[in-house]
Amino acid sequence: MRTMSAVFVLVCLVGFSASAAAPGSQQPRTEGAPPTVDDVLKAVRADLQSSRADILSKNLTLTAEQAAKFWPLFDKYQKEQNVIMDEHMKAIQTFVNSFQSLDDAAALALMNGHFDRDTRMNSLRQRWLAEFQKVLPTKMVVRVMQIDRRLSLMQQIETAARIPLAH
Repeated sequence: MRTMSAVFVLVCLVGFSASAAAPGSQQPRTEGAPPTVDDVLKAVRADLQSSRADILSKNLTLTAEQAAKFWPLFDKYQKEQNVIMDEHMKAIQTFVNSFQSLDDAAALALMNGHFDRDTRMNSLRQRWLAEFQKVLPTKMVVRVMQIDRRLSLMQQIETAARIPLAH
């Protein structure tokens, strides 16, 4: 539930902070000032990843040796996911800011961007599946990837439900 709230706050704040600041302006953060888009992205990403790791830890039974090898790898995996997640959230921000005046080229670029990020995320998961298999049994790795994918799909649905369709 906390994750769903974080996504909703992100969408709201992205729209708010984008309209409050001039495009391209990098203003220093002052006390009481609204958070920047990057601040919001960082906070939402940290919350999502913390929740993901917590859910995984509750659904995996790892020995101390397995945990010592797996969790540092999982942290690296999440850092690589960050790049794709940040691009996705920034694309959402761009769309929210311009969906009412979206032309055909921009709409197509938005959709192609989604396809590209989906492909990259799938490639990332495939690569890390093999990496995780070096430290965990295959069935446990499959469980990790199933949980990770389900959480990702759930977050995508929650985010998509709050974003207007192109028209």
